[in-house]
Formats: sequence, C-alpha cells, structure tokens
Amino acid sequence: MPWTTFSRLLNRHPVRPPDSGISRRKSLWENIHLDPWLLGLLLLLMSSGLLVLYSASGQHAEMVRGQALRFGVALAVMAVLAQFPPGTFLRWAPLAYGVGVAMLLAVELVGDIGMGAQRWLEIPGVIRFQPSEMMKLATPLMVAAYLSRTGMPPRLRHLLVSALIIGAPVVLIAMQPDLGTSILVATAALIVVLLAGLSWRLIGFFLLVLGAALPLLWMNLQNYQRQRVLTFLNPESDPLGAGWNIIQSTTAIGSGGVWGKGWFEGTQSQLEFLPERHTDFIIAVLGEEFGLVGMTALLALYVIIVCRGLWLAAGAQDTFGRLVAGSIILTFFIYVFVNVGMVSGILPVVGVPLPLISFGGTSSVTLLAGFGILMSVHAHRRLLPR
Repeated sequence: MPWTTFSRLLNRHPVRPPDSGISRRKSLWENIHLDPWLLGLLLLLMSSGLLVLYSASGQHAEMVRGQALRFGVALAVMAVLAQFPPGTFLRWAPLAYGVGVAMLLAVELVGDIGMGAQRWLEIPGVIRFQPSEMMKLATPLMVAAYLSRTGMPPRLRHLLVSALIIGAPVVLIAMQPDLGTSILVATAALIVVLLAGLSWRLIGFFLLVLGAALPLLWMNLQNYQRQRVLTFLNPESDPLGAGWNIIQSTTAIGSGGVWGKGWFEGTQSQLEFLPERHTDFIIAVLGEEFGLVGMTALLALYVIIVCRGLWLAAGAQDTFGRLVAGSIILTFFIYVFVNVGMVSGILPVVGVPLPLISFGGTSSVTLLAGFGILMSVHAHRRLLPR
C-alpha cells in the first residue's frame, strides 16, 4: 500500500453519531483518558516479560522485582501523559528535542563508559540513564510538530529541514557508538515523513541516494559493526567468536521444538551458552522453553497491540496527532521485527531489545510514554460538526 494511501487512512475523521438528545455519561476509562483494551494488552505483555525474565536471569528474584518497579514507573508516566491534550505535546516538542540533543552532547563530554561505549549520563546516587532512548520519542515529535505546520504533502525544502532535525541526534548517537539506537531514532522520524504523504517518486529517489551512499557508510562503520554484518552473512565463519551469538540463539530456538522444554529447563540459557539472554536475546529463551507455541502466542500478542494502536491512530483529528500516533505504533512494530529478526538470524545483530520483554528501565519508560501520547490523541478527540 503506498504511503500516501496509508496517510489518507490515518486522515479519516470519526463519524458524528445521530443526536439522540440524551447526554451520555462518560465511562471511568474515558474520564482517566486510558484505552482499556490497549492497557490490558500491555499489562499482559509486561506480565509475560517478567515470567520469561525470571528464567532468563537464572531465577534472580531481585532483578525481576526491579523490572516490575520500572514497569510501574513507566505505567505512571503513561497515565500522566495521557491526561494532556495533543496540543501540549505540539508545544513541548521543541523543548524536549533541544534538551535531548543537549544531553547527547553531554554524553560526548562527561558520559559514563560501559561495555566499550559512552552512552550513559549519571546523577550520582539518583539515576543512570541513556539520553538516546529519549530521542526515540523526542525526534519524531519534533518532526511531526514541524511538518504539521507546513501543509501536506511536504515540499522539498521541508524535507531538507526534516533531514537536519533527524540527522543531528542520529549522528550524535552513532558517535557513542550505538548504531542500533541511531537506526531506530532515524526510522521513527522517517515514518513521520512517510505518513505526511511522501510520494513514491521521492521515496524511490531517496532509496537510490541511500544505495549510492552505502559504500561511504561501510567505510565509516566501526570494526565490530562491520564484523556483525559479515557474521550475519556467514555466522559459521567464526563460530566461537563473532558468530557465537547468532549460532547459540538459533540453536536455542530450534531446540525448543513445538512445545518447548519447559520453564527453567532450557539448556542453552540455563547453562549460560546463550549471551545477553535477559536483554537482546531473551526471545531465544522463550523459544527454547515454550517452543513454537510460546513464540507464536507472543508474536500474536504483539500483532494485536499493533492493530489496536493503528485503530486508535486512525481516529486522530489533526495532522500532528495523526503523524505522532502513526509513528509511535509503527515504530513499536519495527522494534519487534528487528529484535526477532536478529535473534533468528535473518537480520544483523544491532542491539535492539524486545519491547517490554527484555530487561531495561529507560526503554520501558520511553515505550509506555509513547503509548501514553497515543492514548492522549485518541482520548482528546472531539466530534466534528455536521
């Protein structure tokens, strides 16, 4: 389906029901501006994540409690953001974007180094976080705020300004280095541009430019990033080194069969053959212990969440709301696709966690903050006059 057609679907307005002359009392969910179906699905997903994490962490109860606390904070952030009308986010977008870029610059100057990368800021005794996670939301918000004021579809000069908005945080994140997050930030913002009604002609032109730039991009990759791409093409070339992660994850998934080996019974994960089993490769733990049935159930849950999110996004009544809501839910889908793809060996390993399943605090807050904005767009819509 062309992006212009998809954007028209998101551009539809809800039909005004006949005037019955009787004012309808708002339900509890309408009063608190939360969508009960989406909230229930997210709670089910987070509960599944805690279940898998308990096994993936070697039955580390403290890690699970910490993750549950982070989910609680993320849910509170989601509920708070859902109370604000979309116009508030339109006004806040430049400030959030500017603060995010400033924090990325601070990471380059005084950021903490861990696992060979400089990605974190720390307030001693208070919090340690990754500013790049914030940009997954701030960048598409800023692009949507800009394009919503320019008229649809965007003209070439608007696309150039959008490219500058996207490029600044993407380059700073790539310098940390964090290729996976930089790609996700760029993708989230580019979805906004596509939903704005970009023509197929321009899409084809930009794809050609990207293809021509691939050799230059390859030359500027870090050695370990090049190795990831080469390993993706042939993981058996270095089975005990760079290919270890992909080989062990695909072995774990395959050994689970249809029904799985059972909770806590996975050999690849429990015997610590599987790397990063509580973060990026956690779905391999689920595949080994719960088999094809468990993985299918989880992926079906993700699909239902995406469908519900698209339904909510389609009800947005203004350009900014449509662009932001569409970007949030489609980016969520891409997170899932990239993680499952890299763990199953059909995409290179780029360090993308599985949404609301992998261990992590900042990413959970960012994801549920996005869902809070999505619920805000839906909850604050108004019936249009005839």
